[in-house]
Amino acid sequence: MKPKMFLKLGRVAAFAAVLVLGASRAYPAADAGSGPHVVLIIRHAEKPDDSDGKKDPNLSPKGYRRAAALATVIPEDFPKPAFLFATKETKKSDRPVETITPLAAALHEPIDSDFKDDDVDPLAHELLTDPKYDHAVVLIAWHHEKIPDLAKALGVKNAPDHWDSTVFDRVWKITYKDGVATFENLPEKALPGDSQN
Repeated sequence: MKPKMFLKLGRVAAFAAVLVLGASRAYPAADAGSGPHVVLIIRHAEKPDDSDGKKDPNLSPKGYRRAAALATVIPEDFPKPAFLFATKETKKSDRPVETITPLAAALHEPIDSDFKDDDVDPLAHELLTDPKYDHAVVLIAWHHEKIPDLAKALGVKNAPDHWDSTVFDRVWKITYKDGVATFENLPEKALPGDSQN
């Protein structure tokens, strides 16, 4: 069987597990000390103004500047990621992938963009149960509407219910210790004018 088929079967199994677990949205690591050490969640960088009716799926010029800056800011000011995730590309947006492409190049790490925007539960389940993420630092670039759900699926009990649609300069840092998730909402400080606290 081809490796890609194994991956697809693994995804199906993970999704089936999500369905079985049903009501619970958070999937704590099975053993104390297993699972990621830190998960960093960012929103994609700035997008073009769609007031002219055009639906550009790419970043705006400012968004590309932020993406370039994050390639330096993330490794210098935050725990260095070993795994990178971004929302799967659609006709409407490839902005999450574009946002961390310079970072991926700087870290020499691939971007996993297999998960769709709504796949917050399967993604959380994979990160919290697959041994390859044990004690690792993971960075996720996502769409702002789903980030609160993603944080909650990752075990954060005090995650905000809303990410302001005008905000592009925050990092939600989730740190795990003994299976407990601690949440911090931090500034990126990537571009002039970004929030400093």
